[in-house]
Amino acid sequence: MNIRSLTRGDGVVIGAAVLLLIASFLDIYSFEGAPDSADIPSLWGSGPVVLGVVLAGIIGAALVVVARAMPQPLKVAGLDLGQFGIAFTVFAAWCALGNIFDPAGAFDNDGGVSGLSAGTGLILALVATLLMAAAAVATPLLPALKGSLIPASRPAAPQPYGGQPQGGYGYPGAQQQPYGAQPGQPGQPGPFGGQPQPGQPQPGQPQAAQPQAPQPHAPQQAQAQPAGDFSPFWFAVPVPRPLFAEDGSPTPIAELAPGTWYLAVEQRGANLVAQTQDGRRGVLQDTSGIQRG
Repeated sequence: MNIRSLTRGDGVVIGAAVLLLIASFLDIYSFEGAPDSADIPSLWGSGPVVLGVVLAGIIGAALVVVARAMPQPLKVAGLDLGQFGIAFTVFAAWCALGNIFDPAGAFDNDGGVSGLSAGTGLILALVATLLMAAAAVATPLLPALKGSLIPASRPAAPQPYGGQPQGGYGYPGAQQQPYGAQPGQPGQPGPFGGQPQPGQPQPGQPQAAQPQAPQPHAPQQAQAQPAGDFSPFWFAVPVPRPLFAEDGSPTPIAELAPGTWYLAVEQRGANLVAQTQDGRRGVLQDTSGIQRG
């Protein structure tokens, strides 16, 4: 499970579930003129309210959050686990609304109970379940709720893919001379204490005054440089996005989750070739809104 893949909408669902749990310990009824010392049961004193409102809402919220945090969607009877969670939250809100309109239930058939109305617990439970159901349904639809709940922390010092720090030994952009090599002769080491070769700058003479010898390795260095100005970089996605195989297969090989840094190693038009933390490479087709490291 990756909690960094949770969205702002999931945060609203979690908050509503906490509010529902608190409401379950408050009064289910309110009696007009009842003294403060009156022993009024909580929502846990009514089986239909516990099953239809409290447990249904909490179970639905848990299913929504767990389904979002899983790397691969879990399915039960062909349906996504998150869809079951959304259905539970809507059902809980519907049951809470019914208990608000008729808190006495079957007692109304015998003339009702004088002065009885919905208590604080039922009212808060209705607010919590309505908020929970609205967030669960609207999260896949509203971009504002799709944002990452836990922002990604920037990497300390991202380095280019397979490269060394700029200017360091072996970095492609740095003009390094092998140990003991003579100036102007790349890759040709000379003897220790050897004399400068003809055409090489002497001590005290400006280098600009000496003719430059042709560089035999220049074509090879040019061929080694990647085409274009692309440089590998770290990035994070704002919402979960699929990573497709490089051979063009329509089946995703992984899912990039918000809050995790991935390495872009190549650019193919508007797409990016990304590498996951376990070493898998694939094509990210939707690059809109990505955060560069």
